[in-house]
Order: sequence, then structure tokens, then C-alpha cells
Amino acid sequence: MPAYRHIAAVTPAAPVNMGGLVVKQPLPHGALDQIDPFLLLHHARLTFGAGGRQQDLGVPPHPHRGFAPVTFIYEGGVHHRDSISNDSVVYAGGVQWTTAGRGLVHSERPPKALAERGGVQELIQLWVNLPQRHKMSAPAYQALAAENTPTVTSEDGRVTIQVVTGSHGGVEGPIETLSPLLALNATFAAGGAHFFPLPPDYNAFAYFLDGQARLNKNELIAGEHLAHLPPGGDGVLIEATKKTRVLLMAGAPLDEPVAASGPFVMNRSVEIFQAMQDYSTGKMGVLKEEFG
Repeated sequence: MPAYRHIAAVTPAAPVNMGGLVVKQPLPHGALDQIDPFLLLHHARLTFGAGGRQQDLGVPPHPHRGFAPVTFIYEGGVHHRDSISNDSVVYAGGVQWTTAGRGLVHSERPPKALAERGGVQELIQLWVNLPQRHKMSAPAYQALAAENTPTVTSEDGRVTIQVVTGSHGGVEGPIETLSPLLALNATFAAGGAHFFPLPPDYNAFAYFLDGQARLNKNELIAGEHLAHLPPGGDGVLIEATKKTRVLLMAGAPLDEPVAASGPFVMNRSVEIFQAMQDYSTGKMGVLKEEFG
């Protein structure tokens, strides 16, 4: 019988106002400042009325440096544009993995058709820290559509798992990362159960978007809650008492100092000041959006 991971904490996804955009945030929360290398998780479910304009919706151009803002899309889609010439729309079931590195400017808006006809956009944005040696690497963007994401099905046939990066069930995820990571998106039917092996030295968490599940035959966790799973043990058993969607992330801890301010994450305060200056002088590029 496998040794289950200890559940160190369960945090609720509390609403936070991000410049007029209300999202749910379980990380950071209270005493749980980060789960190295994972810094922040925002879960957003937005409803757009018909007749909108793309340029009036979503998140306008803004900079990043020193980490990877990763967007998992569950409903609708996201139109990503950036200052390194990417212009990409990814729809439900896909992922946009942006490695900011030394810096870029990007925007995140609903696709034009969704803005005009109205509808729902649901996503998670996760901030993944970069190792110090890669913080000033060249920025990059990877778009992964649902149809190009390999999947694993549980033995009971009631759980479907997308393997985004890392390895699970003998399947390799296609996203390339700058530190060792595992990213799995799982959809459980009610009654579905699956054991997820985890590298014993990785930090991990499971975020439940909805529904309800039992972890390790013990802890009952409702939707919009995050379970922190520190290193140790063989993995985590998830049994869905109601249908649920789960984002399971694991990563090798960086064990490096973190200096963060707004959209910049570095190791020292002086590097944050430099990032602000570099952005203001255009060294992270310029994004001029075009709307048809």
C-alpha cells in the first residue's frame, strides 16, 4: 500500500479585487505565502454580455519578469498577444505557458467572437517561479490546445487526466519548463478515484475548482479549496464524492530568496527596481494590439 502525502493545509479560494476584476485566490492565503516554486493562483470565472468589444475586456498590456505566468483554460478561450510577436488564441482544455524570463509585455483578452456574442470564460492563472539562473533568460511562449494534450484514463474509467508537463502513467506532457515540474488537469465523474504518484522531494498542491473529493481516504475537500502537499510519501489518492475538476501541480523547490513587487519576481530588491526601470524605458518590448 502506498504511503500517502501529508496534507499540510487546506486554504479557501478567497475573492480578491484585481483592479476591478474579482478572482478567487487560495495562494497565497494567510500563513501560506508560497508553495515553492508556486507563487500565486487565481481562479476566474467571468461572464460577458453580448455586444462587447474585445479591446474593452480582459487584461490589457502589462509586463512580467522573472517567472512563468501559466493560464489553464476551462471554458471559453483566451487571446494572448505579446511583445515578442506572439498572437495566439487557445480555447477550453488548453494551456498558455508564458516564460517571462528577462521580460515581456502581454495582454490576455477573451477571443473576439466570445466578446461579441457573450458567454463564459473560466481559467486559472498560476505563477511559477523561475530559478535564479534563468530569470534573465529569453522570454518564450508555448500554446497547447486541448486536442494536442495527451491524456491518461483511470482504471475505473471515471477520471480523465491531461498531462501538460512532466510524466504520469507513462505519458509525457509536451510543455517544456526551466525547472522540474508536473502539471496535471484531472476531471472526475462522481465516484471516480485515482492515485497520483508524486516525486518524493517535490512540493505539490491540488486545487479543486468545484465539486467535492476525499484525499487519502481521510480529508474531505470542497470545490474552490487548495490542499498543500509538502514533500514526502508516494503520492495522493483522490476520490470524488461529487464530480470535480482538479489541477494537480508538483515541482522541485528552488530554495532561493524571493523578492516580488507587482508583475516582477526576482531574488533581490535591487533587481525589482531594475525591472521597473527596464519596463519604463521599453527594454521589455512594446505591445501594440490590433483589433479587427
